[in-house]
Amino acid sequence: MSLYNKSKHLICGLDIGTTKVSFVISTVGPHGLEIVGVGSAANPGMRHGMVVNIDSTTDAVRKAREEAELMSGLEARRVWVSLGGSHIQSFDSSGMVAVRNSEVSQEDVNRVIEVAKAVAIPSDKQVLHVLPKDFKIDGQEGITDPLGMSGVRLECNVHIVTGSKTIIQNVLKVCERSGLEVAGLVLQQLATSIAVLSKDEKNLGVCVVDIGGGTTDLITYQRGSVVHTATIPVGGLNFTHDVAMGLRTTQVNADDLKRKYGSALPALITNDESIEVETVGGRQPRSVSRSSLCRVIEARAEETLKLIQKEITDRGYAGKLGSGIVLSGGASELAGFIEMGDFVFDMPARLGVPNKTGGLTDVVRSASFATVVGLLMYGFDIEKPKYVEPEADIISSKVNEMGRVIKGFLGRI
Repeated sequence: MSLYNKSKHLICGLDIGTTKVSFVISTVGPHGLEIVGVGSAANPGMRHGMVVNIDSTTDAVRKAREEAELMSGLEARRVWVSLGGSHIQSFDSSGMVAVRNSEVSQEDVNRVIEVAKAVAIPSDKQVLHVLPKDFKIDGQEGITDPLGMSGVRLECNVHIVTGSKTIIQNVLKVCERSGLEVAGLVLQQLATSIAVLSKDEKNLGVCVVDIGGGTTDLITYQRGSVVHTATIPVGGLNFTHDVAMGLRTTQVNADDLKRKYGSALPALITNDESIEVETVGGRQPRSVSRSSLCRVIEARAEETLKLIQKEITDRGYAGKLGSGIVLSGGASELAGFIEMGDFVFDMPARLGVPNKTGGLTDVVRSASFATVVGLLMYGFDIEKPKYVEPEADIISSKVNEMGRVIKGFLGRI
């Protein structure tokens, strides 16, 4: 069994969302990730997952970073960054190679993935992920891990995720101006799924829906592999805008009303209380029934869920999701939204919150922090070899240490 070094190693995650920036610092210990610092800041410099104001976004990243560093007492320099938005595009590809030594090795797997991703990609696009779906050996299908299997011909189906080069460069520029080194870019919904899904859910078939401020990002798993990703240009800001228009109030007040009193199902409201609504132009606030607010939200919630259902149905996955739908992201925490999802999807729906880390778990146990926690877990899996010492080295160091103790003891005698 491998053990971890005693010295502290940091893994940091940065989620640059349309409405807010989240920054989380974690250390690597004997039991895995320990979250020690969390920071967030409002972000006015993004639209639909794309940077529209570099200075505003940079300021938001700095504020969130400073808050996390102050909480943890540690300095963050290297981060894993999420990337989402309508510029993300994905497609499937396949490749085939000859097995060199009649038994599939890691080198053969790497070669077949390289062949599968060797496809023509537009010059303005950049590959983010090449996600293996399944393997085939000499015509035998449905293999998830071909290592060690005998065969002559190895085939692989992959899901390739690409993003706009210019938009990616803007995100990198924001991180650079904030004094941060980017360890890697991770698809937003992929990071979310890592934080909220179990292995059984991935095997049975599940769709994770990350509803952010500007976009709704989907990722679908079957037999443990990613088979589909998509983005719908609708998010929590659309709810806020509808409330502002319907109740004739400011965007800020509309957002507060949505969070405090809003519900996607007006039937869940026990008493139809009155709420105070600020008016535009400095006029006197007025009273509006809470049910009026909820009816506005109900219409947008139903439309959003039907757009999600249409995307899943059009792709042919509607009857193949044994684990149903997992809704995550800040907008999914709206009261009554999960219950409406059960009705619209006609399959089980639950709220996805991260619960696989240690440390400040209560602070990040929220759907709005799912992406940034997923970034930590993704980075931990990639960088794990750096933090692990082979058992032989540990035993050797302990023997040497014991020898020094005995030698010193004898010397004193």
